[in-house]
Amino acid sequence: MEHRPTENGTDNEADPEVGTDTGVGGAAGGGRGDEDGSAAEARPGADADATVTEAGAGVGASVGASAAEPPSDADHPATDPPSDGTPPPRTRSRLRRWGRRIALTCVVTLVAVTLASFTYNAFTDDRADPPEGLTYVQAADIRTRYQTWGTSGSPVVLVHGAFESVDTWSRLAPLLARNHRVYALDLTGYGYSQRRGPYTVDHLTRQLLGFLDAMHLGGPGERPLLVGHSSGAAMVAEAALRAPERIGGMMLLDGDALDTGAGPPSALRYVLIDPFRTSLLRIGLGTDWLIRKVYGSQCGPQCPRLDGAGVDQWRRPFQVAGAEGALWSMLGEGVLGIPADRLRRLRDVPMPKSVVFGANDDVFDPKTPTETADRIGAPPPTLIPRSRHLPMISAPEAVAGAIDAVPARQ
Repeated sequence: MEHRPTENGTDNEADPEVGTDTGVGGAAGGGRGDEDGSAAEARPGADADATVTEAGAGVGASVGASAAEPPSDADHPATDPPSDGTPPPRTRSRLRRWGRRIALTCVVTLVAVTLASFTYNAFTDDRADPPEGLTYVQAADIRTRYQTWGTSGSPVVLVHGAFESVDTWSRLAPLLARNHRVYALDLTGYGYSQRRGPYTVDHLTRQLLGFLDAMHLGGPGERPLLVGHSSGAAMVAEAALRAPERIGGMMLLDGDALDTGAGPPSALRYVLIDPFRTSLLRIGLGTDWLIRKVYGSQCGPQCPRLDGAGVDQWRRPFQVAGAEGALWSMLGEGVLGIPADRLRRLRDVPMPKSVVFGANDDVFDPKTPTETADRIGAPPPTLIPRSRHLPMISAPEAVAGAIDAVPARQ
């Protein structure tokens, strides 16, 4: 057999592997090994294509393996929060988004509540009429509602406290009328007297002294005993200081007459504004159980339970024309009282004095009755057993006895 060199200059015998491959091809091709060799020679890029294909497969496998592997910490380093404590940008963005949502919710709620409040006020704007048969007199510059009991005996003038009226004395006055001529008035801002500010100790004291003039009290033999309950004690004390020659005596009933309980105007004056405060007031006044609860807490278990007429007696004065505006003004003034230094001047005023408190009055400190009596130069205080802040309702007989015990001024 003739040995032909291959194209690269080597013969088949010099490369047994090549010869073997060729032999296999020839056997499989029915002795056409030379033709296959010629065909292989005719396709010089075939081996290159195979090499590229294998390389592509290798790259694909490598890419697939890389895709299957999770990213390492080196590829995505952790972002530490700023060392100064500032939230990361993503957190700040979330906080701003929630802040905007909360602010929007608050605005929508405020608008809805405001509209509801205006609507409620519009539907409840009708004002109540005062009861029929009331009597009035001009006292200083105020048209004043008043009531009298009894036709003989020494005069006694009853001065109510905050949120009260002539009707607060309805259990006590008939008992006093057995031995006294009894007078009671509605201070301006309360009850059914004309609403006329300012609602100060000075103005209300002028109304009280004007009432004595209108009733022809204050002269010889007509000097009244003034009884002031709660904040009404301040007007009684001030009247005794201004016109001691016209006053027959004074009693502070569950009141110390001081201005220390008032302090500066309440912050609620600035927080509760219209229309909200008007809505809250009207809702409260329209709730019978709330009125009964407040009454019960101030009066105690010894007081008679309020029926429908009793609830209306406490509620209606705040439903008449002008009552709401007057109430807001009075709340701005705070609880009425006078300075302690001025109150001590009563020690030098020669008139009968008395201090009476409910033994269980929780509006004041337990030491208040004794301190008040000492401050104005009165005998030791009288304490009404089992009574709270309204002893003229819970124990009218005991209060009447204390009033009868005050000596008449000569």
